[in-house]
Amino acid sequence: MSKPNFHAMSQKELHDYVLAHREDREAFYAYVDKLHIEGNWIEMPPLQSEQDLENYPQFIERIRSSSEPQDGVV
Repeated sequence: MSKPNFHAMSQKELHDYVLAHREDREAFYAYVDKLHIEGNWIEMPPLQSEQDLENYPQFIERIRSSSEPQDGVV
């Protein structure tokens, strides 16, 4: 059985593959590399309280948008 081409997979496809094949270290490292290359996370200092979140509206918006159902899927 041959391995899939991890570099040709999208981030979502690779994420799903890693979850289905948790023992595959090569896939895991390819996924981490892809996350690093795409750099689509938001960096922020550690919070001191929940109220500190009010200082990061971009973070709040991303959390809200990622938690909304996509295409009618719940």
